[in-house]
Amino acid sequence: MLGQRYDAVIANPPYMGSKGMNASLKKFAKDAYPNSKSDLFAMFMERAFLLLKTLGYNAQINMHSWMFLSTFEALRAKLLDRATIITLAHLGARAFGTISGEVVQSVAWIMRSTMISEYNPMFFRLVDGSEEEKKQLLLNKSNFYKSIPQGKLFSLPGMPISYWASLRELKIFEQLPPLSENFMAKKGLITSDNERFLRFWHEVSFEKIGFSIGSHEEMKVSGKKWIPFNKGGGSQKWYGNNDYIINWQDSGREIYDLNKELYGSASRQIQNTKYYFRPGITWTVIAQGKPTFREYGQGYIFGSKGPGIFDDQDSTKLLTYLNSSVCAKLLSLINPTLGFEVGYVSKIPTPLNFNTEGHRKLVSLSKKNYDSHESSYGFSTLDVIGLDNVSIRRAFDLKDRNTLEDRNALFNLEIENDQFYEKLVGLTLKENVVESTERKEDKFLARDLISYAMGCTMGRFSLDKPGLILANQNQNLKDYLDQVKAPRFLPDDDGIVPINDQEWFADDATNRFREFVRVVWGDEHLQENLDFVAESLCLHAIKPKRGESAMDTIRRYLSTQFYKDHLRTYKKRPIYWLFSSGKHKAFECLVYLHRYNEGTLARMRTEYVIPLSAKLNAYAEKLEQDKEASTSAAETKRLEKEIATLHKQQVELAEFDEKLRHYADQRISLDLDDGVKVNYGKFGDLLAEVKAVTGEKPQ
Repeated sequence: MLGQRYDAVIANPPYMGSKGMNASLKKFAKDAYPNSKSDLFAMFMERAFLLLKTLGYNAQINMHSWMFLSTFEALRAKLLDRATIITLAHLGARAFGTISGEVVQSVAWIMRSTMISEYNPMFFRLVDGSEEEKKQLLLNKSNFYKSIPQGKLFSLPGMPISYWASLRELKIFEQLPPLSENFMAKKGLITSDNERFLRFWHEVSFEKIGFSIGSHEEMKVSGKKWIPFNKGGGSQKWYGNNDYIINWQDSGREIYDLNKELYGSASRQIQNTKYYFRPGITWTVIAQGKPTFREYGQGYIFGSKGPGIFDDQDSTKLLTYLNSSVCAKLLSLINPTLGFEVGYVSKIPTPLNFNTEGHRKLVSLSKKNYDSHESSYGFSTLDVIGLDNVSIRRAFDLKDRNTLEDRNALFNLEIENDQFYEKLVGLTLKENVVESTERKEDKFLARDLISYAMGCTMGRFSLDKPGLILANQNQNLKDYLDQVKAPRFLPDDDGIVPINDQEWFADDATNRFREFVRVVWGDEHLQENLDFVAESLCLHAIKPKRGESAMDTIRRYLSTQFYKDHLRTYKKRPIYWLFSSGKHKAFECLVYLHRYNEGTLARMRTEYVIPLSAKLNAYAEKLEQDKEASTSAAETKRLEKEIATLHKQQVELAEFDEKLRHYADQRISLDLDDGVKVNYGKFGDLLAEVKAVTGEKPQ
């Protein structure tokens, strides 16, 4: 029975990665199936060939990872050398309606147990669409590839089963050297605890971050604690994703100590340190669609998911090639999966001539776009201000026009860049469509203006000086006036700004925004400008409300939607914190993180909450009097409803006041180095959106 051999073996084997194997199975896999030990399905795949006669057929459905991943390179080499792929249906994700997501990507195939080098296998590319769509394409023999001879697949580094490759593309791999021959692609640092060692740059005191530092020694001398860190991030070409900083105090001593404690040595986690602080190129390892490369300047540490590319002079000259459609096409032949690891990028066939003329323009336009958003530390001022000194509408139109011109210029430069490399390597791509990966939202929106106005109200920004003004812990109005001597728009005196749905305070967010618009665009067209802002909000942020004035619309946006937008802008690590009495919104205010101090809560209580309690009482008495004097049933009913709501707010405010007093008496201090997530959780349920920020319900 054990010696029996078969004409065909058909299987749908079990899937289990090596991490799921127990010790005995893992040892058996290593000893008996060294080429396929990484997953049980691959071991079954290899075992089936041992059950075949000389000209037998092995037919299976399994995961497509064996076709591309480096862990199965030895298995592929063995298969291509000893077997022949007869037909293969590359099903990809969603091949079965009961399995969702992108993780399970399958392939069905038939192989013969004898190798025929010049045989042209039949391939079906069915990676898109639903289960039924894939089935119909297969039945109709659509998306069929009569591929190159199987033996030609040995031309590709790592021998992936890239059946869609053309003979010209394979020739490029033979003609051009791999990237690793002239450049160094390096995997970077693994902290082993990102929560502890990484922050968004806007969370900490700005003065503690070291920018443009050139060496380990310079970092030590600087006394800085934080330094920019390449972590990867979303799709962003040419420039950007400069969100993170890393704790590199004392040359990363805490990170070294943790990794030594965990692993006995930190050498595998903290690697390639001689390349730290050097300018280079980075990319996001795990990304959907095409990879996007971007350059960064001096003073960064790079991570395992945001690696670096360097050479002895200027590696950034390589950037135009890496972001070309030619490079994306060739990289997809090496590894078409979601992961663009260092090993794959190192194998990209790379020319020695580059589009240096287009490089600076492409990076400059992308940097300009990226730094136009206040979430970038390169942000200087809102460029819509100053475009027109009378009309916000005209200023917005000019801004949108300028953005569109820049975007079109970038698009055309990318087309020219693709054409440069197509001509250089002799490859014409049939589908050469540049997909811009800049931020998708072209139009400048009123919510961006309101966010900037809030920044000016808090003292983070100024109309009179570019860049950050107050961005360090415990700063106050005096610190602002030391930098801006005669501001046109004076910030709030204490960094506490009410955002209630009614006008209880003269210095609330709505009135401060009105004053901001008046200062920037003048008195004459103030109402027209406020009307335009309200119109824009109703188009892009909140639903319109019939009969509502412009100020009421702006107030409604601030009280209902502003904080949600703020959380999105600052990636759930807000710099303005929303203190809220609860669902009835009796009292809500924003507090600027960098202006908070131990007395902030006490001041909030004495300056706002206690006075508001008296105002609510007086207003309740007035409503009762109005109800008594009312002669209309409809009016009486409306007043009764408003009185009922007001009573709920009074109860809510009284409870909030008691909790606020309790926390104010504690004189809570913050350590911004701990990050927003830790500090936000110190205030119980005084703050809104606690779970969204901390991940846990308030205690």
